[in-house]
Amino acid sequence: MNGETNWISDWDAGWTAKWIADRCFTELEPLYLYHRELERPEHTPPDPELANRHMLVRKSLRLEELPVEARLRITADDYYKLYINGRYVGQGPAQGYAHHYYYNGYDVSAFLQPGENIIAVHVYYHGLICRSYSSGDNRQGLIAELWGDGKLLAATDESWRYTQAEEYGEAGIIGYNTQFLENIDLRKREKDWLSTGFDDSPWQNAWVHPGHGHTLVPQPTPHLSVYTQPPADIREVEDGIFLDFGIELTGQVRVCVSGQAGEKVEIRYGEELDGHGRVRYNMRSNCVYRDTWILSGELEELEAYDYKAFRYAEILSGPQVKLTVPSIAAVVRHYPYREEACRFESSDPRLNAIWSICANGVRYGTQENYVDCPSREKGQYLGDNTIITHAHAYLTGDLRMFRKALEDFTLLAGELCPGLLAVAPGHYMQEIADYSLQWPIQLLRYYKMSGDRELLQAKHPVAEGIIGYFAQYLGEDGLLHSVNGKWNLVDWPENLRDGYDFHLVNGHADGCHNVINSFYYGALVALVEIRQALGLPAADEGLDAFRQAFQKRFYRPDKNLFADASESEHCSLHANALPLLFGLAPEEVKASIVSLIRRKRLSCGVYMAYFVLQALAEAEEYDLLYELIVSDDLHSWNTMLEEGATTCFEAWSKELKWNTSLCHPWASAPVPLFIEAIAGLRPLAPGWDTIAFEPHIPDSLDWFRLSVPIPGGEIGLEYGGGTVRLSVPDHCTVIRPGQI
Repeated sequence: MNGETNWISDWDAGWTAKWIADRCFTELEPLYLYHRELERPEHTPPDPELANRHMLVRKSLRLEELPVEARLRITADDYYKLYINGRYVGQGPAQGYAHHYYYNGYDVSAFLQPGENIIAVHVYYHGLICRSYSSGDNRQGLIAELWGDGKLLAATDESWRYTQAEEYGEAGIIGYNTQFLENIDLRKREKDWLSTGFDDSPWQNAWVHPGHGHTLVPQPTPHLSVYTQPPADIREVEDGIFLDFGIELTGQVRVCVSGQAGEKVEIRYGEELDGHGRVRYNMRSNCVYRDTWILSGELEELEAYDYKAFRYAEILSGPQVKLTVPSIAAVVRHYPYREEACRFESSDPRLNAIWSICANGVRYGTQENYVDCPSREKGQYLGDNTIITHAHAYLTGDLRMFRKALEDFTLLAGELCPGLLAVAPGHYMQEIADYSLQWPIQLLRYYKMSGDRELLQAKHPVAEGIIGYFAQYLGEDGLLHSVNGKWNLVDWPENLRDGYDFHLVNGHADGCHNVINSFYYGALVALVEIRQALGLPAADEGLDAFRQAFQKRFYRPDKNLFADASESEHCSLHANALPLLFGLAPEEVKASIVSLIRRKRLSCGVYMAYFVLQALAEAEEYDLLYELIVSDDLHSWNTMLEEGATTCFEAWSKELKWNTSLCHPWASAPVPLFIEAIAGLRPLAPGWDTIAFEPHIPDSLDWFRLSVPIPGGEIGLEYGGGTVRLSVPDHCTVIRPGQI
């Protein structure tokens, strides 16, 4: 149902419904949580007593005649799961700020029935400041309204009934305040509350909260895809059942169990196994995935509310507990992902496997937002998005999430910092200079892939604001110095910076270093191209002068390379790949930089590897680029495969980072680099109306087949026996080598 949200964009923005909430929240003023990362917050911390609250809401309505078309729009703070007449409808919303809070729309015609109908909503308020929810601000509650054939059938108000779900007990916090474990006492669960006939008279009437402070906007992306997947392998273990789903997933396990009241069931999840072949639930990524359930004495279906990232699970219980094995499944969730959208296979099994783990990482790392990982943080990071959006656009052909992500990072630009935050949306205030400078580059790429001039024009001032923000750090030499308003990342983790010789204390700099200046120049170049695309005066922002100042400051003639910092003689991979990529390296230095890359290989993190490969493409070093993608070095995607990856890792190896996530889509660089640099496909005119086709296929690759979704159709490419066959939509023009 990829088009399911389109119609809500035209829906009248006015709401008849009222925002309803738990009474305790209606007595609180919303907290203002925004601040610059390095400033002391002015707000009081969120009340921990209000955290991890589950509210159940019901509304009964009678329909003598069914409408031909019934539509329901809804949102909740922080999250909802919607049911009508006991059937699951959907969940959401995508994370948002109070002043730009997303709501969802559903066509619910098929869910209604003649006579009594029940709308039931499970609302969750997380209550902590984190990356996974925009929470901790005392804003809790729900708004919804149902329309049938143009008439209002139901709208949230005081007549709706609610109660707190009492079964959720004390639970540990996992990740970075990301998620609560779910320790559930089923003896306290409201039975059959989703269904008609349930007596909700003991429940309270909802409280209207006129001061909730949300400004509601339609969510521009579709609802999550939610489905069940059976395990690939089930086997008995000493104290229960072991499950292997064959691939890392995002979701939770569902199972039906029965046993005496008071007996316990424990469900453990993990991305890998421990040394004894059991699930490693105390995970590397700082998550302890261990939920407990106390049985009620009746047949119960166990399913957690929040999602986890896992491949393996164990359901552990005493001998008196009976598990209904056919009921066991993973309830999987992620942004809609069409398997047939982008198809790839080749004669190289390793390349096929690398493509697979990258594509899987992007699939499960795209939830309501792009997330850096679906376990530890569950947050959308601006720098990660440089890579994820590039891969996701090719894998799905769906640019709506890309567009939304660009907008998400601009929503506090005017209020808080024109230099942007590193995490958005949400109340976790983190700033990374390297990431902010990549936003104009992302905007330009989106325009080239989509042809969406409207967004380019609307967001062009944001790109100007970013350059203006960083201009305050320009010294007399025209370069950035001591960019201390935001964290200077360089690469992550720190042990993968190739000995980058510049002293950073908690990411803050005293002096002038290469990487931040390289990204600044890349942002300047992107801004000039954006201006040209919009027909604006294309002042070059002093590109020539900056390039000369950069070379004077960092170029080391004795090495024919660039140094890491103004006072350094060390020439890292990072300090040379970025100048090569962005055009800071003069022609006579390029061969020396390529030789450095050939020698150092990917002596960096997987994040920076994307830029290294891009630099090789810019230098037309396609054989080396492909060699690094499929290499068997320690720093390679092959290492991930050898360590059992089914989704791409946060680092090259599990042991190269102390808290490695085993699903991290920022490692998906091989997908866009193969398509653009090896297959040689890229948009030459915005929106792909004109396609540049210049393949650089290595001799080691006997054949491959590739399909790439683009606006208005699909590009098909087949190679084998030295012959290339290309098919494109009728409206597209292909420009081949020599014509570009």
